Amino acid sequence: MQNQQTVMLLFLGFLIVAVGANQIAKIFQRVKLPIITGLLIIGIMAGPFVLGLVPKASRTDLNFINDISLAFIAFAAAAELYLKDLRNRLKSIKWMTFGQLVVTFIMSAICVFFLADQINFMDGMTTRPKIAISILVATIFVARSPASAIAVINEVRAKGPFTQTAMGVTVLKDFLVIVLFAINMSLANVLVKGTDLNFWFLIILILELAASFILGYFLGRLLIIVLSLNIHKHAKTVYILGLGYTMYILYYFLKDYTLANFGKEFLIEPLLICIIGSFLVTNYSKYRYEFIKIIEDVGPGIYVAFFTLTGATMSIDLLLQVWPIALIFFAVRLVSMIIGAYIGGSLAGDPPLFNRIGWMPYITQAGVGLGLATIVANTFPEWGIQLSTLIIAVIVLNQIVGPPLFKWSLNMVGESRERHETPEFDGIRDAIIFGLESQSVALAKQLSDHGWQVKIATRKKNLNPDEYPNCDIHTIKSLSLEAFESLEASKSEAIVLMLTDEENLELCELIYQHVGTKDVVVRLNHHYNFNNFHKLGALVVDPSTAIVSLMDHFVRSPQATSLLLGMQKGQDTIDLEVLNPNLQGLSLRDIRFPADIIILSIRRKGQMIISHGYTRLRRGDWVTMVGSEESLEKMTLLFDKNPS
Repeated sequence: MQNQQTVMLLFLGFLIVAVGANQIAKIFQRVKLPIITGLLIIGIMAGPFVLGLVPKASRTDLNFINDISLAFIAFAAAAELYLKDLRNRLKSIKWMTFGQLVVTFIMSAICVFFLADQINFMDGMTTRPKIAISILVATIFVARSPASAIAVINEVRAKGPFTQTAMGVTVLKDFLVIVLFAINMSLANVLVKGTDLNFWFLIILILELAASFILGYFLGRLLIIVLSLNIHKHAKTVYILGLGYTMYILYYFLKDYTLANFGKEFLIEPLLICIIGSFLVTNYSKYRYEFIKIIEDVGPGIYVAFFTLTGATMSIDLLLQVWPIALIFFAVRLVSMIIGAYIGGSLAGDPPLFNRIGWMPYITQAGVGLGLATIVANTFPEWGIQLSTLIIAVIVLNQIVGPPLFKWSLNMVGESRERHETPEFDGIRDAIIFGLESQSVALAKQLSDHGWQVKIATRKKNLNPDEYPNCDIHTIKSLSLEAFESLEASKSEAIVLMLTDEENLELCELIYQHVGTKDVVVRLNHHYNFNNFHKLGALVVDPSTAIVSLMDHFVRSPQATSLLLGMQKGQDTIDLEVLNPNLQGLSLRDIRFPADIIILSIRRKGQMIISHGYTRLRRGDWVTMVGSEESLEKMTLLFDKNPS
């Protein structure tokens, strides 16, 4: 009972630290470092060697957090191994995986073995434990980070053969690493304990792997049953994490039971079991999307807990001792990956550029590598903690160097699709509407009445200008960058897309990558395309729901709705950017607004702020206000760069 209370207090204390770490670690993203690196560093600061917020007892008492996290990491890795998406790049993935796996493993194992005498805890060891440590380190060095790879790919919206190969190799390699780790862990147990490599060792190893594959199959079936249940998503999440943790409970039970009754440990591999189960759900069930959505939703919390606890339980005194050798290990891994990538790419017949930079996507390590290091530390307490600390030091280096190099490589091969910088306001409010029809003409006239300069772009030919009086209509040949240049789209404040969803999406992609217009408004035709436009930052209007929502607001708040829609005589709403340097730092209560002006909200760096009198303005803020047309004109002059 006392022990349970201690664990509960430790868990609650750690939970507070983890919540704080999640907030503080976001600062690291501002300097282009992964949030995982921030969590590790904050965990170190909170650990027993610095602030002491997380005591040493956490290593054993909170080990269940590691187990749950490792099961989740295995689920997340296998969920990315969707065979249909990788079909076109299987040859490149196969040979690149071969080059990375074989070359990195062999080179790393040889280097670690010959550097053994330079490593404190390996100095004086006999040959057998040196071999055991060498193959374990080499195995972990092969591991990659699917989570980090996905983060970089999503950040730059990368798409193309290089990206597909990198993602396929990353996930496939981690799957093979876990199989290799299971074999090498059994081999390391034999080498460290001094028993002979005989026929029975091979039989037991085969049985352990077979048992892991069978349990993985049954776990997959159980996951499918859970996903098929008509219960709340949160309940499914708990069951899924519980099933993953159950594999670790089974691992500990079989290990202790077989040792006590047969004098020999029977070791199933929980990570391998979870990978196989997730692979089955992803590729052979109809619940793939729901499973991935659950993983995406719960992922951030799991990563915060795992990486913060990993940092908090690191031995800082040992970390300071191993930094020189960690740099050497980092260099060894880097060189082996460069050679492996070149060999693999050459065998696959990839382009020369791919072969030269093919190593850059695979440097980053995180979840799987840290997880394997944790398993080694728990399995071999005599030297496992020291080895784990050394590996974590290498992983931290990889986390700092890897993501920028991966991002750079995506830019080099032209598969990065980052958002174009939004051009500065040129003082003229202009808009472009794609699509010529009654609604687009009516919109153009209404915007013109409010002082906007509007162009309507269409591919229709032989138009009669008399049918569209007071409309500036431009005929374009195609939906291309040339069309945007001819329309001077880079100067526009807003672009409205009123074509088919396919055409609108094509234009959205071009605007996102090459134009950077502040506001892109899309009229949706089919609701299932909503997320595609939302990911590109577009403002989506769904005609099927817009009328109902509008009438709902009229019923519940007719005055406010009519005011915001500009239906009150002499009243209107407007968004103004703070360009006047004299307004920088002023609070709203200190600015002399006309009496009928109401400030509704302030948008700052993409975040909406509900304003009050003490809210201070900053250059670049977008302020939404409502008032009379005369007062809004005064506010436009006040917010401009050179107010009169």
